[in-house]
Amino acid sequence: MVALRSVHDWVGEPGRVVSWHPSPGTVAAMHTAPVSSVPVSYQQEQHIRTFRRHRDAGADMARLNVPAWDMPGRCDMRAMTHVLNAYIRRHDTYHSRFEFTEDDAIVRRKIENPRDLKFVPTEHGEMAAAQWRAHILATPDPLRWDCFSFGVIQRRDHFTFYIAVDHVHTDALFMCLVLVEIHSMYQTLVNGGAPIALAAAGSYDDYCTAQQRYASSLTLQAPEVRDWIRFAERNDRSMPRFPLPLGDLSAPCGGDMIVVHLLDAAQSRRFDAVCTDEGVRFSGGVLACAALTDHEFTGAPTYYAVTPTTTRRTPAEFTTTGWFTGLVPVTVPVDAASFGDTARGAQASFDAGIELAHVPFDRVLELAQGRLGLRAPGPGVQMVSYLDAGLPPLSPAIIAEWERLNGKVYCDSRSADQLGIWVNRSERETVVTVAFPDNPTARESVLRYLNVMKQIYVRVAEGAETRPRTDLRARSRHHGNRIELSAAFGG
Repeated sequence: MVALRSVHDWVGEPGRVVSWHPSPGTVAAMHTAPVSSVPVSYQQEQHIRTFRRHRDAGADMARLNVPAWDMPGRCDMRAMTHVLNAYIRRHDTYHSRFEFTEDDAIVRRKIENPRDLKFVPTEHGEMAAAQWRAHILATPDPLRWDCFSFGVIQRRDHFTFYIAVDHVHTDALFMCLVLVEIHSMYQTLVNGGAPIALAAAGSYDDYCTAQQRYASSLTLQAPEVRDWIRFAERNDRSMPRFPLPLGDLSAPCGGDMIVVHLLDAAQSRRFDAVCTDEGVRFSGGVLACAALTDHEFTGAPTYYAVTPTTTRRTPAEFTTTGWFTGLVPVTVPVDAASFGDTARGAQASFDAGIELAHVPFDRVLELAQGRLGLRAPGPGVQMVSYLDAGLPPLSPAIIAEWERLNGKVYCDSRSADQLGIWVNRSERETVVTVAFPDNPTARESVLRYLNVMKQIYVRVAEGAETRPRTDLRARSRHHGNRIELSAAFGG
């Protein structure tokens, strides 16, 4: 369920497409929406500025989250329209649009009455996969308010429902909300039930205001800021980069994704047991494997990375659609002969630094004001993420339902500054997805990296030493944009 896929891999039988977009009256209301006192979150500002920089350089930035799942029968357009409008009005992140001022600041404009928001269905006729992919990829950018839409692909006995939403409004956890607020609510209504009673939604506006208040209270002497500065000083005064060549990143080249199977269900359980025996969680093992992989190529005694985690704190924030993600800096002393020692160092570093997720690195750069030699991250920064589908707010029951619905999560695989590594565990397997610049140098580097990473995971699960055998070579098999690596793993 949780493995990301490129939208270009989305195939299926043709179907009649209907999509929901704002009515003319809604567009007019948003156009005249007043400037809001609610600040733009640091996540949103970085995303918007990065988009503009990509656009000005002639590149198309990766920015869409596209979950999709199947529902039986024919879509009841009236019920679905009601459900979608209730969802949009309920979550205040969708009530804002963003624009640059003459002095290059970003301001939020916000509609005053959510009841003025109305999405209406538009018929597009029958589309094949290439056509609906193009339709979704045409979703407007984050400087347009209507940078999110909804749609169905109707077949004979079922339809596929999808959401295409710009990252400026969401993070990965919004999936938990849409399964209840859209899927379950729709199913309840068409089956004659009363609307599901939902807990009051939290407010992303409140989060943005609280984040700005906290960030404004920080100084260069704050312990959290000093921790970020020390981390940056060890990484050429910025963020850590991927250890292998990625080609000329100044030339727009688009992006691509590779998905690799790391462990099957039994191997995942054994890997988890090894982590437990070593006194760490599965996530600590993931960071240790990344550190050991990096060490195989660099020989460096210490591994540096950033890993995302949610910045939600309150129960209300867990019922809120919005971008609540921060980065944790991780520093791992590497012992190539000891997975346990490396994993304990990784777990300790993550646990000690988790509160730094609430301190945006952009705020550290603001405080430095060009001093200390600190630099904004350039292209090629490496981000390592881990998600366990069996842990809250997900659960085995949610995942089982998602898989029953043939649920998938797609992204647009366009240009990005960072190299994203997402390790995702489900009941069936552990997989890694890597998003990278789409050029031959980067592709070759990522294949080499993943070949070593897979060897390390398997050897940990099988109780062997963690150092990969140097005589092994990856054999890649292409299935569209999916590439599986296989190798013989010795004892």
